[in-house]
Amino acid sequence: MDGSPARPAPLAPDAAPAAPGRARLAALTLLTLGFFAANSLLARAALRPGLADAATFTAIRLASGAAALALLALASRRARPRGGSAGSALALFAYAAAFSLAYRRIDAGPGAFLLFFAVQATMVGWSVLRGARPARRQWAGLAVALAGLGWLTLPGAHAPDARGAALMLAAGVAWGAYTLRGRGVRDPAGATAANFALAVPLALALVIASAGSVHLTARGAALAAASGAVASGVGYVLWYTVVPALGAARAAAVQLAVPAIVPLAAAGLLGEAITPRLFAAGTAILAGVALAIAPAPQPARSSRASA
Repeated sequence: MDGSPARPAPLAPDAAPAAPGRARLAALTLLTLGFFAANSLLARAALRPGLADAATFTAIRLASGAAALALLALASRRARPRGGSAGSALALFAYAAAFSLAYRRIDAGPGAFLLFFAVQATMVGWSVLRGARPARRQWAGLAVALAGLGWLTLPGAHAPDARGAALMLAAGVAWGAYTLRGRGVRDPAGATAANFALAVPLALALVIASAGSVHLTARGAALAAASGAVASGVGYVLWYTVVPALGAARAAAVQLAVPAIVPLAAAGLLGEAITPRLFAAGTAILAGVALAIAPAPQPARSSRASA
């Protein structure tokens, strides 16, 4: 994904170019999901009590992520980060900005569900438009997961603030686009570092445009830096690494596990409530994810065929 990326080939749901072993892939995927969940918790912890404004939080998050990735490149004696693009940087900035603005208005749990619903819809929708045909098992798993999301947003489920919900859905679309653009990246660390660096000027422009509402505390700055340097910077490198092995449909499905993790962590760390409906919807989502990413059964070889 250089400055002028070639037109991508149609996405295959189960394509796994240069896939790592199953155990290693599972471990990397679980670690990545942990980083994604941490992003929601760190953002809500900083933005709910007003420890930082959304624009400043976004700028510190992207700048600290760029700095951490540059240090990683220096420590590993890598060349200057390459592989980023203006399009990917714009998608990254759009995601980070909308994400921060949304978490000023909605709780971490519902926000995570909305975010990854939009991610799933974007990635699978694009995959189908490009000619991919997920297996029936994958469609069934995604349907179960989406049913859980629909259940959560039914009237009486303490629907989130409408503006905050719209912003989080926009963040999910942007993150889905960023994930899809990273599918063919050969150097995940270099591409992520370059994209973060290219997104920083956009974040600074947002701070300037929001000069009248800028405010920041030491704790807010620390939370934003942790979100950028660890949960975002390192987490996105891992995500760019596992996406090609997972394939588009599975990558979209596995991310739906994050909204089920976030409410549990938010209840313990941020004091957010877990309602029976939230618990039931999260269970449905996890069941759908498990069905969507389960390997297809292999036909048993007959003794005659092997003779």
